Amino acid sequence: MAAALTLGARGRGRTAPNPNVGCIIVRDDRVVGRGWTQPGGRPHAEAMALEQAGAFAKGATLYTTLEPCAHVSPRGPACSDLIIDAQLARVVIALVDPDARTCGQGIERLQTAGIAVTHGPGTAAALSVMAGFLTRLALGRPYITLKLATSLDGQIALADGTSQWITGPQARAHGHLERARHEVIVVGRHTIQADAPKLDVRLAGLEDRSPRRLVLTTMTEAPSGWGVLRKPADVALLTGVNDVLVEGGAQTAAAFLADNLVDRLLLYRAPILIGAGKAALGEFGLSDLGTAHGRWQHGDTRTLGDDRLEVYERVRE
Repeated sequence: MAAALTLGARGRGRTAPNPNVGCIIVRDDRVVGRGWTQPGGRPHAEAMALEQAGAFAKGATLYTTLEPCAHVSPRGPACSDLIIDAQLARVVIALVDPDARTCGQGIERLQTAGIAVTHGPGTAAALSVMAGFLTRLALGRPYITLKLATSLDGQIALADGTSQWITGPQARAHGHLERARHEVIVVGRHTIQADAPKLDVRLAGLEDRSPRRLVLTTMTEAPSGWGVLRKPADVALLTGVNDVLVEGGAQTAAAFLADNLVDRLLLYRAPILIGAGKAALGEFGLSDLGTAHGRWQHGDTRTLGDDRLEVYERVRE
């Protein structure tokens, strides 16, 4: 299941509105098929793995990060039917599909066909890997990550606005990898005016994964190559988007926080002090320190060259 989850992570930012599923097929202690949801959502992970396994799928065990779909689409057959046709012996599922078109029906169909089904292994990791898809179903909007690159004292630029570069090359490369995992990237109008950012992915082999660029502004027209987001809540109107990355600046970050729309925080911190510079965040409506506690849960810490990345997830009901 861990291998299937790793495969599923490859598709993050590429499969919307479908989930980014990973799948492994094992027979006689050998992996005979691998798959992950392809760009645009098809083929599904199970279909890809089954095609690779061919006749070796008969009697095998299939590990998938999400319940195999039970609905037929104009774009392809239901994965539960493909599994039955391939005569697998067992299916292990990390997460039941919350989509009403499948929820529990895929499992029931497999069991009716005499296939043993286990679900539960890898659930926590699957919730993280497919957070975009799951958030869109649960909350009606994409999963939103806020990225901040700061000095130790929380500044994102010198007082004159100079910000290149606060973090080192390893942290910046990781930031590009994060861009590749999102369909959309958002910055504010002042960031465009000050930095003219490209916001593309500049990692070898991933250049084609640059996200769509949006500017948070009330301007009637966006700069060439940019779309417009009138207000943070309008992310719910985006179609074909599971994951959104907010890269700044301070007022844009504060606007998303004020509307309680940030689900994950990426905090890159460089071992430097700036002093009287530009703060990472503007005012976002916090009036009581007591309410600031308990909102964020630490998820990960990494060392990237001289810099440190801390990942936090929003605590929600």
